[in-house]
Amino acid sequence: MSEQTGSGGLNEYIQHHLQQNSIEFFGGAFHIDTWAVSLVLGLIFITWFGFFARKATSGVPGKGQAFVELILEFIDGQVKDSFHGDRRSLTPLALTIFMWVVLMNCMDLLPLDAPYTAIKLAAGADVAHHTYFRWVPTADLNTTLAMSVVVFFLILWHSVKAKGGFGFGKELLTAPFHAHGTGTKIALAPANLGLNVIEYLVKPVSLAMRLFGNMYGGELVFMLIAGLLGGSLIMFVPGVLFNAAWALFHILIVLLQAFIFMILTVVYIAGAYESH
Repeated sequence: MSEQTGSGGLNEYIQHHLQQNSIEFFGGAFHIDTWAVSLVLGLIFITWFGFFARKATSGVPGKGQAFVELILEFIDGQVKDSFHGDRRSLTPLALTIFMWVVLMNCMDLLPLDAPYTAIKLAAGADVAHHTYFRWVPTADLNTTLAMSVVVFFLILWHSVKAKGGFGFGKELLTAPFHAHGTGTKIALAPANLGLNVIEYLVKPVSLAMRLFGNMYGGELVFMLIAGLLGGSLIMFVPGVLFNAAWALFHILIVLLQAFIFMILTVVYIAGAYESH
């Protein structure tokens, strides 16, 4: 960490850590690090919960099973409070969102320079300096936008499921400004459609930007602390203390942002079953 900071200053240190490990893909950039870390964490979640689901017993549960059941009951309780229909598909969705986002957010609590150090030990400082790896998927806007787009299509699917294609289309043109005469309905249809389109588009955008902004900001704070206080042995102990203090506070952000993303998804889907 100190070598990185000392060689090019704080600005270069932060710029290096903000670079993605990416390849050119159809005129854009495919972030390999974001994809790989997200995939591994998703598999960890599936393996973890699948293991205890298969070994679940009706007797006194072990600590691992009790912890998994506690999370599941908490998520199911939140879904039950927000959605009053059939929860058999919504609770697994909410559980997946919550745990996956928590795991991705928790990557921000790992040592910032661990990838650099590992590459340096394996291949040398020059290779490490030219190798980029960001391991907080939710600090990448591509991740949060992709998840939000999926939520957006789920909202549309549930809206059509609840109201039918004709009913959903009619609602887009006749609400929130209701009218009784045919001429008035036609006159208000563009305004209704415009407002509804904005309302539906704002949901995924706000979901994505809220999670991304909080995790990106937290990541920057870790970089600033490491860059400012990691340049010498004298500042090593203060750097560890400041990082530990921010990490303890950041745990709240990690859990809270996962909960907000999950509960807003449930609320938006529940709203798809309501009429204006």
